Formats: sequence, C-alpha cells, structure tokens
Amino acid sequence: MPELSRRRRLLVLAICCTSLLLVSLDNTILNVALPSMQREMDASVSGLQWTIDAYTLVLASLLMLAGSTADRMGRKRVFRIGLVLFTAGSVLCSLAPGLGWLVVFRMVQAVGGSMLNPVAMSIITNTFTEPRERARAIGVWGGVVGISMAAGPLVGGALVESVGWRSIFWINLPIGLLALAMTIRYVPESRAPKARRPDPVGQLLVIALLGSVTYGIIEGPAAGWTSPLILGCAALALGSLAGLLTYEKRRTEPLLELSLFRSAPFSGATVIAVCSFAALGGFLFLNTLHLQNERHLSAFHAGLYTLPMAVMCMVFAPLSGRLVGTRGPRLPLLLAGTAMTASGVLFAAFDANSSDTWLFTAYVLFGIGFGLVNAPITNTAVSGMPRSRAGVAAAVASTSRQVGSSLGVAVVGAAVAAGLQLTGWWIVTGCGAAVLLLGTITTGRWAAGTAERAAARLAPDQTRIPVTTP
Repeated sequence: MPELSRRRRLLVLAICCTSLLLVSLDNTILNVALPSMQREMDASVSGLQWTIDAYTLVLASLLMLAGSTADRMGRKRVFRIGLVLFTAGSVLCSLAPGLGWLVVFRMVQAVGGSMLNPVAMSIITNTFTEPRERARAIGVWGGVVGISMAAGPLVGGALVESVGWRSIFWINLPIGLLALAMTIRYVPESRAPKARRPDPVGQLLVIALLGSVTYGIIEGPAAGWTSPLILGCAALALGSLAGLLTYEKRRTEPLLELSLFRSAPFSGATVIAVCSFAALGGFLFLNTLHLQNERHLSAFHAGLYTLPMAVMCMVFAPLSGRLVGTRGPRLPLLLAGTAMTASGVLFAAFDANSSDTWLFTAYVLFGIGFGLVNAPITNTAVSGMPRSRAGVAAAVASTSRQVGSSLGVAVVGAAVAAGLQLTGWWIVTGCGAAVLLLGTITTGRWAAGTAERAAARLAPDQTRIPVTTP
C-alpha cells in the first residue's frame, strides 16, 4: 500500500472509527432497550441473553475468517461487504415480528459486523506504521467505544421512550450508508503479501466450540446442569476444542495460528480481552436490569445514570493510547485492572446499588478501567508480529473481545436466572482482578522477547510491526 499523507491517514482512521461506532452503538443501545423488549415480547431472561449473544456468538465465530479473508481478497472489499450486510441486518431487526426472528436477524447483523472491526483494525495497522503514531490511532479507536457508551444509552433511551425499541436499529442506516460512501471514496485497497488458504474445517470447529459453550451456559439454569442436553453441550465443546487444537497444529496455513500464542504479549492480550469484555457484558446486563426493573427508571433516565461511566471511558481511552505510545502497555493495563476490580468490589461487597454515591463511584471506576484497557489489548496483540499476520492477529484480539462479551452475558445471566445476582458481581470483580494479574505477567522485557521469537518462527524474512516500548 503506498504511503499516504497525514491528512489521508487521519481520514482513513475516521472511516474505520465510524464502523466501530456503528457496532458499538448497536450493543449499548440494545442494552437499554432490553426491558421494553422483555415486556412487549414476554421474553425470559434467557431470551434477553440470546438477543445479545446471538450477535456476539456469530461475530466471535467469524472474526478470524473475516480477518484472513480480508488479508487474501482485499481489506477494502471485505470492509464494504460488511457495511452492506450490517446495515441490511439492522433494517431487518427493526421489522422482526417476534423474538425468534429478532435473534435470526441479529445473526445477519453479526455476519456483517465480523467484517468490520478486525478488518478496520488491520487497515489502521497497515496505515499507521510508526509505533507511537499507531498507538495514538488505536487510542482514538478505543475512545469511540467511550463515545458509544455515552451516546448509546441516551440516544437509545430517548428512542425507546418516544418511538419504541424498534427505532434503535434505524440509527444504523444513515451511519452505515455514510461509512460505505466514504470507504468507496477514500480507503485504499490493501492485501497481505502472501494469501492464506481458507480453512473450512477449522471454521466449523470454532463455531461448534463457541456455540456449545454459550448455549450450555445460557440454557443450563432452565434445563438443569446435569441434563442430557447440557452434558451433550459440554461433550461437544471439549471434543471441538481437542479437534481444533489437533487439526490446526497440522495445517500449514491454519485459521487459528497457534504459533501466535508463543508470544506472551499476544496470549496475555487475548485473555485480557476475554476478561475485560466479559466484565463489561456482565456489568451492562446487571446494571440495565437493576435500573429499569428494580429502580423502575425509564430507559432515558437509566441512560443518564450510566453517563459518568461512559464519560470516563471516553476520556481515558485516548489517554491510554498516548500512555501506550510513550510508556508501553504495562501502566495502562495495571491501572485498568485496579479500577475494574475496585468497581466490582463496590457492588459485590459494599452493595453499591443501595446508594447513588457508591453507585456513581463504581460507574466512574469501571469507566476509567475499561477506557484504559482497549489500547494496550490491540497494541500488544499486533506488536512484534509480521505484517502479513496483522489481519489474523487483530482478528484474534477482536474475537477474544466478542467471546468475552458472550461469556459475560451468558455466565452473569445464568447467575441472575438462578437468583444469584451478587454472584454476578463477584464474577465481574474476578474478571477485573484477572486483567490486573495478566497485565503484570505478560508485559516487560521477558514478554517482548517471547514476541520476537514467535515472530521469527512465523515469518523470519518479513518486516515486523515494531514493539511499542517506553
């Protein structure tokens, strides 16, 4: 890809951030609409879980395929297709006649969404080649999540109260069409130097693994944890995992590049992404049900309550990008883990829901922590990797986020369904503590050395994405 001017690079960043805004808004707006959907469709807790997890599950299953396909067929082309499918899926969701159809149309959305964020991150990685500039760009990217967290509940709450929950999907239409037009006009095409072959068997094993785990967790409380259905899900999950590890290890060009996990920063970023997004998914699910079902706040006022969390996320995400660029990923990861853990403890041990002062304090801490965690995840996932693996590495990081979101909603929702809401908050706390622990272990000189050795095994003759260090 030819060198672009600074103005053109910033424009490409803005277009890629628009796609993230599209997907992130959809998730935050949907959470606000859950109680309204529950009343209109007479949905159970598991039904509400599926409106979220049907999307994140399909998204997680297809992200690695989308990343490798974009590296092979062209990132701009795949990105355009994703925008079309996501926008069309949004329109279908707004017309869904029942909960079952809504879940199906959310899956259509997810097919398009799988072609957006990992491909956009790969475009950013290949557009911003200087380490500190790339870290700042990723910080801006992370800041968009904060914007969506701030705007989503407010816009969603206003739409739900004034027009109805179906209108939350309409907002994707103008944003999607604008992003599509700008992509066609300004984003340059790029591909990996060496095309990777498709891996349909690996793809099916990933779908079977994630689907069986999520289905088992969501349906476990109702079906019974020792029922044949749930035990069958567990057996399928274990078999799929064993098959995936065995089969992918033998392939020359696997869907899941197991050699990437020889890098401690990459492995750490993957698990940190799962934990942090599981915390977010569980946090939003618990918070939405509490504010609207227990405090009986309107959708709009529930959105206002979460504004301190969203503002902190919006402020600290770009700050995290600058910290990664100047100090490396260690400091923002440690601060993120500490803040998210403290927030969870306030809910789990001190009943933050009983007092607005404690509640807003917990919101602020969680917003700070989540705002800080995104930039180091993305940066460390691709740092030190050969440029030909940028799409796959970014896709694994994005997959980990969606797996975390699915598991967070599934596990915390299962706790709520079983009447163990306090346990849900302890799960959120544990996820924050895991971010703190892994951030300590997988950063530093030793970790950077493992990244260098992993890259040398993968592609010894290729240019690598520089590691950002203090």
